[in-house]
Amino acid sequence: MADTQIKTVATNRRARHDYHIEDRIEAGLELKGTEVKSLRAGNVSLREAFAKIEEDGQVWVHGMHIAPYEAAHGANVDPVRPRRLLLHRREIRRLKSRTERRGYTLVPLRLYFRRGYAKLELGMGRGKSRHDKREALRERDAQRDLERTLSERD
Repeated sequence: MADTQIKTVATNRRARHDYHIEDRIEAGLELKGTEVKSLRAGNVSLREAFAKIEEDGQVWVHGMHIAPYEAAHGANVDPVRPRRLLLHRREIRRLKSRTERRGYTLVPLRLYFRRGYAKLELGMGRGKSRHDKREALRERDAQRDLERTLSERD
């Protein structure tokens, strides 16, 4: 029942190309009213976004662009301002230990609404090398060719 109430607003397709995603976690977003309206309209970009755990123990997402809401006029905020992520303390501690020791990065993967609340899916990612990226492209092309030949036989 809960899965039918999820409306995906934006995905970061580039993240899976640049990182090996090993773990995912859901975080709430602290937003202003006009930002929520703009999100519902789908005016958001996760392309340059990244999450960071600050010294005060809070997690912030930087570089996420939420376009100003047209009807708000003067009530809009900076489109690329850092936004606080809402996580439990134990989740933040776990993320902090993994990012500090093992060289992982927090990458925003998907932005969606669940039961009316804006949520951000974060991935624990380790950067891919150029070789890994080329290998992934080769595998994808081979799979596409295989599917094409199978569909031509039918």
